[in-house]
Amino acid sequence: MSERFVKHATFVIERTYPVSPERVYQAWADVGIKAKWFSPPETLDFRVGGREYSSGGPPEGPVFTFDAVYQELVPDQRIVFTYTLDADAVRISVSITTVELISVQEGTKLIFTEQGAFFDGHDTPEVREHGTGLMLDTLGKVLSGEEGQ
Repeated sequence: MSERFVKHATFVIERTYPVSPERVYQAWADVGIKAKWFSPPETLDFRVGGREYSSGGPPEGPVFTFDAVYQELVPDQRIVFTYTLDADAVRISVSITTVELISVQEGTKLIFTEQGAFFDGHDTPEVREHGTGLMLDTLGKVLSGEEGQ
């Protein structure tokens, strides 16, 4: 049996989008919009205590399962959720994520903070941060009308 260990990490990613905080918030709350920049949710119950669930991956595997619960929602300002991520039947991480939306002259500054426990080397904070950055770039393209139309 391989050694079991946990790597704890926090990362912060900031993006500025040329749209209102209301539009950015809606991109998280609306299943149709979210499917354009994130894994299409099988369940999206966007309320405190509500769940978001999706699974999928490349044809050759593995199947990734994202299972989140919304902990706090402040419309147009803040989204806080906890989530687990599994690869096939293996739990690879548990995280708490805070998304802050701040109105700025250019539109909305989004501050994404993730605090995670990454298990047994199945995933790393560096890989997660990179993937999250790409995801937030795609969100920006959707918000500006460049992608997902």
